[in-house]
Amino acid sequence: MSVPADAPILTSDAMREAEAACAVQGTSLSELMELAGAAVADTAWRMAAGAPILILCGPGNNGGDGYVAARLLATRGAAVRVAALSEPSTELAKAARAGWSGPVEAVDGRLAPAPLIVDALFGVGLSRPIADDLAAILGHFADRRILAVDVPSGIDSDGAADWMPPLRADVTLALGALKPAHVLLPTAPACGRVLLAPIGIAANKAMRTLPRVRETQPEATAHKFTRGMVLVFAGPMPGAAGLTAAAALRAGAGYVVLNGSERAPFSAIIAESDAKFGERLDDPRVGAVVIGPGFPAGDELLFDVEAALDSGKPLVLDAAAIDAALPRLSETPRKTILTPHEGEFARAFPQLYGSKIDRAKAAAARTQAVVVYKGADTVIAAPDGRLVAAWPGSPWLATAGTGDVLAGACGAMLARGGDAFDAAVAAVGWHIAQAARIGPGLVADDLIRD
Repeated sequence: MSVPADAPILTSDAMREAEAACAVQGTSLSELMELAGAAVADTAWRMAAGAPILILCGPGNNGGDGYVAARLLATRGAAVRVAALSEPSTELAKAARAGWSGPVEAVDGRLAPAPLIVDALFGVGLSRPIADDLAAILGHFADRRILAVDVPSGIDSDGAADWMPPLRADVTLALGALKPAHVLLPTAPACGRVLLAPIGIAANKAMRTLPRVRETQPEATAHKFTRGMVLVFAGPMPGAAGLTAAAALRAGAGYVVLNGSERAPFSAIIAESDAKFGERLDDPRVGAVVIGPGFPAGDELLFDVEAALDSGKPLVLDAAAIDAALPRLSETPRKTILTPHEGEFARAFPQLYGSKIDRAKAAAARTQAVVVYKGADTVIAAPDGRLVAAWPGSPWLATAGTGDVLAGACGAMLARGGDAFDAAVAAVGWHIAQAARIGPGLVADDLIRD
């Protein structure tokens, strides 16, 4: 399972708008379909490696892409067959069907399979689950190699509904831009490997996939405070805050203070068990404050969160600290990153609906904070609508303490100055890269070691 790095993501409505903009700028929708069909044909040609190909065409424009691909594959000498659910229903699809000179079989229980099945049935146009009788027919092809055009037929391309396709794809060819279903659970695994076909659509990157991790080297004139000073506040469970502090140091901070703990995981971290949190908050060198890891809800946490908010410092709020800060988050603009997992998000934002992308964007707009909505399909949302989807992450991160490490990485990136959204994206990228480096058997402590 993989998706291209730093690739645009468009909802179905945004995709239609982008296609309409192409038409205004001189590229007709029929030309876009020809480009899309050519991309499908190229991918199918490589996947089939000379074996026969069966293209399943639906009545809409996704089926039109399939007819174009069939015509182009036939000119290459491929053994290609076409089967359709019905006659085309759109003008573009009708024109594409007219360009295919071969026979068209029916999609029914008598349809013979082929080594490669191209799923061009519905794509992004589906508004309800596939009917049971069609799902049963398609289920007979489940043991074949499957190439899905845009999205596997049977899923909601916007990721708001959890329908699952009867044919899980080995490869999905996204046309023009990725769709939310490619990067969100539960549908993303059903897309297999996602490839992006640039077909001339100018898709903006307000929503995009995680960029490639680039390690930034400190400037020659850097010192520990220019690299960022992070203040981590430890609660009753100091082990979690210790992970956070160590992660901040490993992720590039130049100076880390662990306040409220007698011991620090590294000698380079300043542990201050008796120091007043408020006194440290007054230090002008503090570039970011992290509070929440290992700190249960209660009056003590509320008091310390209030002090952190009053300080005006850039903040990373995790776990129960998110709930404690919610009433005041949108009052005064500040650089703030929230790092909730699924349960914490549901508790903090119970009235938000739609896909995970929709909910993350709504939470960011409501709080005026950057939201790192954690999970296997982590999304990072900014108040201005920017969003990065980090699918696939690393399954080895599904273990205790890794969220505390991510909070520390967010603190390190935030303490450097600059945009809070960029800091959160960099922290998530660092977190996933660390997990990939370690691999099987990962425990949270491994993320902060050499």
